[in-house]
Amino acid sequence: MKEVLLAGQKVPAIGIGTWHMGDVPAREEQGIQAIRNGLDAGARLVDTAEMYGSGRSETLVGKALQPYKREDIFLVSKVLPHNASKAKLERHLDQSLRRLQTDYLDLYLYHWRGRVPLKEVVSELERVRQAGKIKAWGVSNFDTSDMEELWQLPAGKNAAANEDLYNIEERGIEYDLLPWQKEHELPLIAYSPVGGRQNELGTTMLRNKVVQKMAEQHGVSPYVLLLAWIIRDGRTIAIPQTSDPDHAAANVQAGELELTGAELSSLDQEYPQPTTKEPLSIN
Repeated sequence: MKEVLLAGQKVPAIGIGTWHMGDVPAREEQGIQAIRNGLDAGARLVDTAEMYGSGRSETLVGKALQPYKREDIFLVSKVLPHNASKAKLERHLDQSLRRLQTDYLDLYLYHWRGRVPLKEVVSELERVRQAGKIKAWGVSNFDTSDMEELWQLPAGKNAAANEDLYNIEERGIEYDLLPWQKEHELPLIAYSPVGGRQNELGTTMLRNKVVQKMAEQHGVSPYVLLLAWIIRDGRTIAIPQTSDPDHAAANVQAGELELTGAELSSLDQEYPQPTTKEPLSIN
């Protein structure tokens, strides 16, 4: 399994996303089993947020993780922009911890930029880190200019990761953000790595003939092949979301799949790299 150095820990490059999970009470047990199947197959990072289902996703994750040793899981959650102030952040973190049935997070992300000054957000993230409630903090949905601004703050360089939308159809961050993160040794967590919720019906990239043929040659699904593409650089963690237990286990296969230079070039021809700056994709 490929691993990425994240917040001082080596973490498998295929994690578990939970966006939309917990929204349907009748599917709770299925969602719990999907998370457990992914972990049993070799994943370790579980990503959630207070926004997902207004806390229902965190509650589901908390239930799913009960059979596991806490130190074996790399747990990530996020705070909403309007809750990231000095007056609110710690209270909302405590609420997330209660739903997740844990006393700390491995990584706490500022979900996207809002009206609270970035300096205040970083100060609060540092404070709860020093208090031991989180081991590390990072950001999400930040573009290059946001990262540059963050890096100018006294504690800004303590950010451990940036989580952004990234998949083979949405490669805009390759133009300047990924090179910036490589230079500053900041790993990427890629959400919607094979598109959004519509994946259950099949996205364009999953139906691409080159992708399908390449996947067949490797004996994997197109989904797994595209996840392997996402983590090809050794600095990216993909967090696919699925409520299908079998699919969750299969996703982890991508961490063992190495694509050749020729295969990567072939995929580049189908989905070219950006040649100009593009707006940050947000889902």
